[in-house]
Amino acid sequence: MNPLRVADPDRHRADVTAELARHGWDEPLWYETTAEDPGAGVTAKALAEGVDVVFASGGDGTVRGCAEGLMGTGVPLAILPAGTGNLLARNLGMPTALPEAVRVGVAGRTRAIDLGVLDGRPFVVMAGIGLDAAMADSTSEDAKNRIGWLAYVSGVVKHITDRPFRVTLRLDGRTTIRRRAVMVLVGNVGRLQGGLELLPEARPDDGLLDILILAPRTPTDWLHVAWHVLTRSRRHDRRAERYTASRALITVDPPVLHECDGDPIGHATTMSVETRPKALLLRTPRGTES
Repeated sequence: MNPLRVADPDRHRADVTAELARHGWDEPLWYETTAEDPGAGVTAKALAEGVDVVFASGGDGTVRGCAEGLMGTGVPLAILPAGTGNLLARNLGMPTALPEAVRVGVAGRTRAIDLGVLDGRPFVVMAGIGLDAAMADSTSEDAKNRIGWLAYVSGVVKHITDRPFRVTLRLDGRTTIRRRAVMVLVGNVGRLQGGLELLPEARPDDGLLDILILAPRTPTDWLHVAWHVLTRSRRHDRRAERYTASRALITVDPPVLHECDGDPIGHATTMSVETRPKALLLRTPRGTES
């Protein structure tokens, strides 16, 4: 559990324990994440105890940390959404109410999904350079707690006039693309806050990463990009280009802020990403897409 994402941690713990007992499960082991250990370390402790499933109670950062600890272990992850984004859960149609989320964790189907890896760091949702990273960096935790995903709107407005950067993408070691862009987004899934479908063809278990390059040059271009996103258009032009690849090397000039699952991770000139097919077992509602 990420205690910063739960309004009343003691009550939350009691409710989760009661729901598990209702399904005939033992009282769970309980670990809290910290700034130093957002999930991988405490997940390793849980695995050492021989657990059957790990519940991640928090936002996408907590899910990412637990997924890192579970990658390739064969122990499934279940999600109890408690953050502002919860993008992996929303993309996969998972319930947000606690009783239903616990039920999925103990009785749902186990689905193998891919993980993305950014410079050795796993991610479950998206990683990016430019506008999305700047948006995440300038959105305060207080604002997210008060108004939820709408807090990100001010971050977009603040950085929408940032200067574009030169970017070179090398996809699967074969295709080279050079652009002046404001954002490069690499996704394991495609839907952002507010239901915005930036990568409408992204699937979490197809063995591929979906890549979006935004390169608007004028206010009219921005209107085109907005229409492109709102209508979930699959058209391909210089202002909004989409590609797929199993790995990509992205080089930028000058150094640009990077993000991983919504967490800014500093300025850099390169980003190496790849997919790890079927690396994570995830409990999902029965009847969801295989």
